[in-house]
Amino acid sequence: MPEPTRWSEPVWLEPYPDVLLERIPDEAPGPEARYETKEGIALAFIVGLQQLPPQQRAVLVLRDVLGYRAGEVAEMLVTSEASVNSLLRRARAAFDSRLPTGGRERAPLPNSKVERELVTSFAETVENGDLDGIVALLTDDAWLTMPPLPHAYQGRNAISAFLRGAEERRGAARRLVATRANTQPAFGCYLSVPETDVAHAFSLLVLTLEGDQISAITWFAESSLLPQFGLPRMLR
Repeated sequence: MPEPTRWSEPVWLEPYPDVLLERIPDEAPGPEARYETKEGIALAFIVGLQQLPPQQRAVLVLRDVLGYRAGEVAEMLVTSEASVNSLLRRARAAFDSRLPTGGRERAPLPNSKVERELVTSFAETVENGDLDGIVALLTDDAWLTMPPLPHAYQGRNAISAFLRGAEERRGAARRLVATRANTQPAFGCYLSVPETDVAHAFSLLVLTLEGDQISAITWFAESSLLPQFGLPRMLR
């Protein structure tokens, strides 16, 4: 693989099927509140889990995302409340410094026209092997990560170089089946067997959207995840 933009720690959250979230009682006041919560969690995870030091990352997620009290977090991390509060202040400061000037454009609403068009375009470019088309859908500072591998690529040029290398190594055509993970659009990815109509499960792709572009692709190269989303191990 080409040299990554950075080497990240092998720490990640596995993708969670949205269909299972539907079974959890939702006490939020309504769709707008749920959307605000989703946006807050998505941004905290992107910044906190990928860029902050481990202790700051843990405190930021436990306090600001999951809502634990300082004393509870101190007990979990075997430290003092003062230490937790100090870590949280530093994490928030680092968090704010990494936000782009002018703020981050919101992701389109789930299943909205903008989301459907963007997701459809992504699927078509992948299945057609149109690497330039995939890159054109990305934001200038988009990330591609492959947990649990530490390789992380940022920006259109870096991601393009990785995708071209992957295309040369594998060569087989890809077929995508839409699903949702972590409240985001996702795809089961299958590799076609040459000269047959069969395609084998290969990976799961989760997209993070920003406006009408893709700001992150999380590539879980583990075919065993697909059955959790009701997806088959093989397409015919």
